[in-house]
Amino acid sequence: MKIMPNRMDRGFYLYQQEFEDKALEVLRSGWYVLGKEVEAFEQEFAAYTGGGYCVGLASGLDALWIAFRLLGIGAGDEVIVQGNTYIASVMGVTINGATPVFVEPDAYYNMDSARIEAKITERTRAILVTHLYGQASHMDEIMRIAGKYRLKVVEDCAQSHGACYQGQMTGTFGDVGCFSFYPSKNLGAFGDGGAVVVKEESLAREFRIFRNYGSEKRYHNKVVGANSRLDELQAGLLRVRLSHLEELTKEKEKIANRYLREIRNPDVILPEVREKATSVWHQFVIRCENRAGLIDYLNAREIGTIIHYPIPPHLSEAYRYLGHKDGDFPITEQYANEVLSIPMYNGMTDEEQQIVIDAINQWRA
Repeated sequence: MKIMPNRMDRGFYLYQQEFEDKALEVLRSGWYVLGKEVEAFEQEFAAYTGGGYCVGLASGLDALWIAFRLLGIGAGDEVIVQGNTYIASVMGVTINGATPVFVEPDAYYNMDSARIEAKITERTRAILVTHLYGQASHMDEIMRIAGKYRLKVVEDCAQSHGACYQGQMTGTFGDVGCFSFYPSKNLGAFGDGGAVVVKEESLAREFRIFRNYGSEKRYHNKVVGANSRLDELQAGLLRVRLSHLEELTKEKEKIANRYLREIRNPDVILPEVREKATSVWHQFVIRCENRAGLIDYLNAREIGTIIHYPIPPHLSEAYRYLGHKDGDFPITEQYANEVLSIPMYNGMTDEEQQIVIDAINQWRA
């Protein structure tokens, strides 16, 4: 039996009729951009997160770079960023001309809050928190530091739809919560899509103006904006999936808990969840020193895996100009050499889970 690392089609078949009915409804409406579906999704997602106001955008990356743009962060400014995040997080900073300042991750693969203050300078303007792999970061300490130094906080919630810290949902702690609805996300669309969640109505209005060429009224442009609009079809399909998100999250939690109980291999390090935090298990990430050997072994048994992420941003060609080298961030680099995402998706069968568990338990480095 071939087991893929992710199966987005399974998530479709779970609610196939609802998705198809909604798609036809939108197609037959004759209105495809910034209509009632987007407005309804924004209201429903804001209510789900408890964040105040939601604005739909074209992608998660757009959410990030527009957030920093509207917060006034640009050339000459520094933003604290965790070292092991996906490169899109960093792009949200550098597109605006600001400089990313990397911080090592903790044992939970999120930003190590104990290392933040040492990186703050007179140029530091913000902290970008990434809730990686679906687990909420150490937000009480991060917000304490931000308050102490009067820093803005932007949350990258591309992988953490529904994850909480001390009962509060990710995306609602800082100034802006940025979400991606790429199809593989826990709340995934059927194409690109994104959104921001903010507390202030005035800031939400700025996002709405900026996403539509800088205009609030057609042909009346207040600022030089962008074309970054969540379309009606994706918004409608997201509404369907959002209505089932709690049960989808519980299913992933059940799979993760089984992996945690039943995977027993001394050469494999299992993920942990921080006290007071929850994970929605966007990925189930293990670590092992002989990752290449494990990948080859699983490939031979038709079990797919993905590395999230093999090249940390500070060592990427895109950010060579920052001047970093091997060894600058040893924990980040160790994780990049050891992490491996094993199969985890909605609709994964008990048999598929058992095959993965047995294979990993039988492997020897």
